Amino acid sequence: MDFIQQCDALEIEIDRFADTLEAIDSSLVVPTCPDWAVADLARHLGMIHRWAEHLVRHRAERRVPIAALGLEPSTIDAEWIRQGGQLLLETLRGADPEDPMWSWGADQHVRFWSRRQLHETLIHRSDLELAGGLSPNFDAAIAADAIDEFLENLACAAAFSPEVAELRGRGESLVFIADDVGRAWTATLYPDAFEIRYGSTTARAQVSGPAARLALLLYRRVSLEGSEVAISGNESLVDFWLAHSMLG
Repeated sequence: MDFIQQCDALEIEIDRFADTLEAIDSSLVVPTCPDWAVADLARHLGMIHRWAEHLVRHRAERRVPIAALGLEPSTIDAEWIRQGGQLLLETLRGADPEDPMWSWGADQHVRFWSRRQLHETLIHRSDLELAGGLSPNFDAAIAADAIDEFLENLACAAAFSPEVAELRGRGESLVFIADDVGRAWTATLYPDAFEIRYGSTTARAQVSGPAARLALLLYRRVSLEGSEVAISGNESLVDFWLAHSMLG
């Protein structure tokens, strides 16, 4: 997906989140985000949108703590989500995606943030729908990009997700296959790091299924048992990967 496609898809996700927020009880528990109710999830997403907008607008050269920006809302509702989302979109669309800036991930350019905020919003929209008893769905191509972005940035996430640093092994590989879009990724565990490569190879374990279901599994929004993906080979290796690859 290119920068414009990411921004356009982000706009759709912001609207879907806001529409769903209007339709469900804000006190409902969010089962995929422990200790959060719907209002907490909405607060988080609205503040993340505003934080990302500030970073992009200033082409931040280093991390700016979100707590330093005074973003706490007086009211958390769909309109507040839309306002923050629209501000983020305006800033992104007015920026050059090639401009260098800080990010917590592998890509140190403005384009990191259009992609990251798209998938941040998509996954949290899924959280919101699951809280409301709905079944999340999204475009297979966007889901495949969400998987790609997740795997690309996972090593960087060790800075705030310490268990990622435990994704180590002795050369074991596992393959993730989004079979509805013909995409595959191979993760190999080494004693001092893990490596992600595009494509599939002979591996100790294989996880395959539709891109949307695979994305929900890798982001830990569904359990392995409820993911509707197929596992072949060493399932304990898959369990190990899932137990140590959570963002945040």
